[in-house]
Amino acid sequence: MEEMAQSTKTIFILAGQSNMSGRGGVIKDPHNNQKLWDRVVPLECQPHPSILRLSAKLEWELSIEQIHADIDTKKVCGVGPGMSFANAVKDRINGAVGLVPCAVGGTAIKEWARGEELYENMVKRAKESVKDGGEIKGLLWFQGESDTSTQIEANAYRGNMEKLIEDVREDLGLPSLPIIQVAIASGLDDNYMEKVREAQLNINLPNVACVDAKGLDLNEDHLHLTTESLVRLGNMLADSYLKHFAASP
Repeated sequence: MEEMAQSTKTIFILAGQSNMSGRGGVIKDPHNNQKLWDRVVPLECQPHPSILRLSAKLEWELSIEQIHADIDTKKVCGVGPGMSFANAVKDRINGAVGLVPCAVGGTAIKEWARGEELYENMVKRAKESVKDGGEIKGLLWFQGESDTSTQIEANAYRGNMEKLIEDVREDLGLPSLPIIQVAIASGLDDNYMEKVREAQLNINLPNVACVDAKGLDLNEDHLHLTTESLVRLGNMLADSYLKHFAASP
């Protein structure tokens, strides 16, 4: 693990709610009605020696699914978009890919405001990730489903998201930190979902990109993306990063 900690790393923060932490392959156990992960890891999400994750104990380790299991601890995690993203970018960057999982299911954007536990933990983990070398090259953000229950929340989303971007760049000392957000594919109310999507697709700040999850297949709960959709989303995030932010070879 010491070798991992000292290696050159290109670091990405993964934040938001359950579709970022991953519910791919989470099913109900027919014996007791409890949720469990089916342990199916797609080819695009297989571990690789050059893909690391920062654990909840702030230690670098080989990244394997479920990469948010020790972060999003109140729910069962499965496959998310992080590993397919990492596998898709690993050959185009220097050194290892370092993933910093921070997402927690069921969280509204107000819980990610500066001063709140989720925000402060994300910043703490991000700062810790570069202590032994490496550089933070992006924040991947997939959140907003929990802000689709009322018009007030939906109307406030754009301002809250722009403030979050401003704050995290300031607190990490990275004024040009690339942000790739995902426009949500599901929500609690369709009308308010479209308002949140509109905000996500129209944020006009430098070095902010958006990929659209609309049209990707959902699980039977109509909230969470399927494993296949999350794999595809990871590739979409990678394409966006390589197109907009990665240095030319």
